[in-house]
Amino acid sequence: MPGYIDDQFSRRNFLRHTAGTAAALSGAPALLSSCKGKGYSKGARIHPNLDELRVVGVHDDAMTDGDSGRLSWDQQEERVNWDTVQENMDRMACALAEEEDPEKAWKAIFVKPPNKTWSDVVVAIKSNHIFVQRSRSAVVSKICHALTDVVGVKGENIFIYDSCHGGNMSDKTRFEGLPEGVHLADKWGGFSAEVTVARPYFDGIRTTNCMSHLAEDDVDILIDMALCKGHNMPYGGFTMTMKNHFGTFDPKPGHKEQGTNYLIGINKTPQVLGEMDDSGRVKFPRQQLCLIDALWGSKPGPSGTSTHQLDRIYMGALPAAVDYQVANKLRQQTMGWRINRGVTRKFLSEFGYEPDDLPNNGKIIDALHYT
Repeated sequence: MPGYIDDQFSRRNFLRHTAGTAAALSGAPALLSSCKGKGYSKGARIHPNLDELRVVGVHDDAMTDGDSGRLSWDQQEERVNWDTVQENMDRMACALAEEEDPEKAWKAIFVKPPNKTWSDVVVAIKSNHIFVQRSRSAVVSKICHALTDVVGVKGENIFIYDSCHGGNMSDKTRFEGLPEGVHLADKWGGFSAEVTVARPYFDGIRTTNCMSHLAEDDVDILIDMALCKGHNMPYGGFTMTMKNHFGTFDPKPGHKEQGTNYLIGINKTPQVLGEMDDSGRVKFPRQQLCLIDALWGSKPGPSGTSTHQLDRIYMGALPAAVDYQVANKLRQQTMGWRINRGVTRKFLSEFGYEPDDLPNNGKIIDALHYT
């Protein structure tokens, strides 16, 4: 790990006070976040080991059985071929981290905070639980096992949440194959801490409510686990990794004036990216992986069942790059679904990049053929 991150990063050892229990976390008081808009510097590196513009994917019909788009989540679960999905996710990790060995790749993707042991690290996984579409168990299980079996996170320190629509997650969505102790944390306290929204939303002076465990630096690693669904044009015409955080931050301001800027601004906050110095550089990356489970997806959305069996998964480090690539390459070019190209380009530009900056001649990197 670069010395800059080692030297500059520090945070509370949350588990020292809570013993890592779900009850202690859910009982955390509502406090105003101390992370006040230091302002991410466009183009500044976030992840020390990954190329943030690198987006990898797999398209493999063998990951699922049959060919039916309109299925319930339970029906989809029955049609997923676990071994194929999880082997492909290892290939994706290698392609993303530019490693040949999956273990080395996952260890490059997930970075331990300085002065902590892996057994003390707290991981939050933002899942999309609005209406009836869900991430598939094979995908969720693989990420959780990479954390526990490869890098050494304790299952009891992994929390899967959706602070907006996750109220019945633990009752209605029984993910299979999770490591022992992983919490289906429902809303995980909801939007109970006030934080500042980054630019371009009202020039970075407005506040909103955020899930408190992120606002109060209780979470070390954040994983954005999104779906591939349609949505309104101010959000690009889809909901994927960027909009997934409407379940981390109160979504109501995003449906009002400057909704697009709100969507971008919450994704540039220290609650998502990590604490920043006065120059806008991230000291240590909090959000370390963005993933789109597109085994199934939908042209419309966000409500309703899936409409298409897509047999795809995508990963990257920067949500703006992941959404730009998947929206343009899959949703528009392959499927012919309408997107707002101006908004997707703004996602990139607000992080300091343009389409010409994307590696691999602007193409998504095919993990099945990565060498």
